[in-house]
Amino acid sequence: MLTLTLLEPPTVPLEAEVLSPDVLAPLSHAEVRALPVYHGKRRLRLDEFFEVEGDGSDHVTLHGDLGRVRWVGRKMTRGHITIHGPVGMHLGAHMRGGHIEVHGSAADWVGGEMAGGTIHVRGDAGGQVGSAYRGSVSGMSGGTILVEGAAGIEVGMRMRRGLIAVRGPVRDFAGLQMKGGTLVLMSGAELRAGAWMTRGTIISLKPLRLLPTFGLACDYAPAFLRLYARHLAGLGFPLPADGSYHRFTGDAAVPGKGEVLQWQPHPA
Repeated sequence: MLTLTLLEPPTVPLEAEVLSPDVLAPLSHAEVRALPVYHGKRRLRLDEFFEVEGDGSDHVTLHGDLGRVRWVGRKMTRGHITIHGPVGMHLGAHMRGGHIEVHGSAADWVGGEMAGGTIHVRGDAGGQVGSAYRGSVSGMSGGTILVEGAAGIEVGMRMRRGLIAVRGPVRDFAGLQMKGGTLVLMSGAELRAGAWMTRGTIISLKPLRLLPTFGLACDYAPAFLRLYARHLAGLGFPLPADGSYHRFTGDAAVPGKGEVLQWQPHPA
């Protein structure tokens, strides 16, 4: 196992995309310490910011206030990263495999355009979770993102496949321009959920203030949700076993074939 402890929070953002099992696993202790990172415009050594314990490994543990450390786990395909403390922007961006677990909060763009693997944030997350970068056609195309706390704007923007589940409240434009995949909102979302979505499914356990371009199609208990419920329960995000769902379709402004499933408990 490789353990990296931040000596002190950087004064400006630290670009550290080398913090990935794909890069670290084959390296010796000395080679890990010598890896390049970028502190603003300056190219420096990793050991100028981190205390390094152990040789390179597929299992990497990070300690400290990494709120200004960006691109951790970028393009990773394997292994496990455990972070004890907050972490900065672009965590797991373009990730294709492996597992990242954050015992703290995460900044914007968690899992940006990821294609596989799992990211589990035990605290809050910023905006654009699993989203497309500006100018990109598609966002998340596979994998799983779990957020125990709240999340910011544009969660799941332009996602094509995969699963995002957020336990806490989510801000505006959840599921913006969704093209596929599943977004689970355990505590609902603010305004304009599903705006301009063309496909995909948004499941909300709280009422949503949908745009008028969404229409109520029916009330039912989808059979596929039983499979999702078992999967989500295994991840610690159980869906209610009783009640039914209002099914809204839209966004008709596109026009789109997405769906929003809003849970309705059985009357007491």
